[in-house]
Amino acid sequence: MSSIKILHNPRCSKSRQTLALIENAGIEPEIVLYLNDPPSEQCLEQLKTYLKIDSIRAITRTKEALYKELGLANETQEAALIKAIHTHPKLLERPIVIKHSDAGIQACIGRPPENVLDLLP
Repeated sequence: MSSIKILHNPRCSKSRQTLALIENAGIEPEIVLYLNDPPSEQCLEQLKTYLKIDSIRAITRTKEALYKELGLANETQEAALIKAIHTHPKLLERPIVIKHSDAGIQACIGRPPENVLDLLP
């Protein structure tokens, strides 16, 4: 048995396309509107493991004006970057798809949307 969750921004075309791919595969994912319900700092830390990345910066929208305004390019503390994303969720790359199954937890970023095909049956 598996379940799929998507950290979704309905205003983002890539997020909408990724959601459509999931739904077209016959899956009704849990949709998390992360701008309204930001992931906790603990959840962001877990995402690093699921995505197999070393730094949260890999899923940070570094071209956002807010990233520059907050001076995050010079931030060296991982905890500070995680706190910034939790406080300002628009800094989180989207969409992120998480699959829970008997085999464990996997995740990917839906950029391009076809990245999620590896998580689908």
